[in-house]
Amino acid sequence: MSFDAEKEMGRLWRHLHGAQDEIGKTYMRWRQVALDLAGPQADPMEIGLKAAERMGLEIGKSWLPRLNWTKGEEAWLMGLAQNYAGQWINQGALVKLEKGEKPFEVFLKWERCPWPTYAKEYGVPMEEDVRCCDKILQSVLQDVNIFFNVRYNIETLKAIPRGHGVCLRRLYKVE
Repeated sequence: MSFDAEKEMGRLWRHLHGAQDEIGKTYMRWRQVALDLAGPQADPMEIGLKAAERMGLEIGKSWLPRLNWTKGEEAWLMGLAQNYAGQWINQGALVKLEKGEKPFEVFLKWERCPWPTYAKEYGVPMEEDVRCCDKILQSVLQDVNIFFNVRYNIETLKAIPRGHGVCLRRLYKVE
């Protein structure tokens, strides 16, 4: 039996897309179950934000061993930005990095993201999608900032769910 590399790559690509799709749908299913269990008085935004905070904290902790301070703070910051990009790329987004004009500033640009589509499919308001994403991104920094004794923040300047066509985030050192 001969090996067809092109065919195998196509098969793996389809499987990757299937897994990425399942990540988003699993989150949305979990969200609905949490709302069902919490009852009609529950605030969907509050539940989503609490989950996003937990997710961000766990993601941040998982990055600690991968962030390398030995090459200096600028290289460390680019490594941090690459971790952010990689996390969302793994989920099917297209994220690009651009160094900022100021020292210790990086812009992350989501040119494509599957999460607004999942939100729409499951009837989740677009503002909840943005705010939960923001919460994840910000919560990642809690332990990262403590562990490396730095003060970084990330803010959303543009968001696909708000009709901007891209999500643009600024990752920067707080002076």
